[in-house]
Amino acid sequence: MLPSTAARVPKHTYIEANKKIEEQTQRNIAYYSSADHSEIESRLKELDREWDMERLLQTNASVVALFGLILATTVKWKFIILPMAVMGFLLQHAVQGWCPPVSLFRRMGVRTSSEINSEKYALKALRGDFAAVPQTQGIQKAREAFRATSR
Repeated sequence: MLPSTAARVPKHTYIEANKKIEEQTQRNIAYYSSADHSEIESRLKELDREWDMERLLQTNASVVALFGLILATTVKWKFIILPMAVMGFLLQHAVQGWCPPVSLFRRMGVRTSSEINSEKYALKALRGDFAAVPQTQGIQKAREAFRATSR
């Protein structure tokens, strides 16, 4: 059975790397728990610019594949194996959540979009964003909750 999208990268990451990433996120949230709104806003903008695992892997795979194609067309056709291997690894990551660069990137502290969003939602809660959700019923409550979380 395939792991869920949110769980697939952490599931295939060394426990120590996951723990380090989680602890750093908790330290970030703790630091901003006593910060003013402008500091939290600044951190939220930083988080919007943070590259997640998917973006980094896609960029890495594209660069290596293009480099392999250039070598295959200009140096020796056998270099075609490089983009083929990269695409195989990218497929493996899409299905399983793991490929060789994942271990390295996780040890470097690269987070998944879910991990980044966890910090963002915690900061938004500290800022008071979710206090705007009224205690109404049904679809109106869902709309208000969506508005409160999409700032």
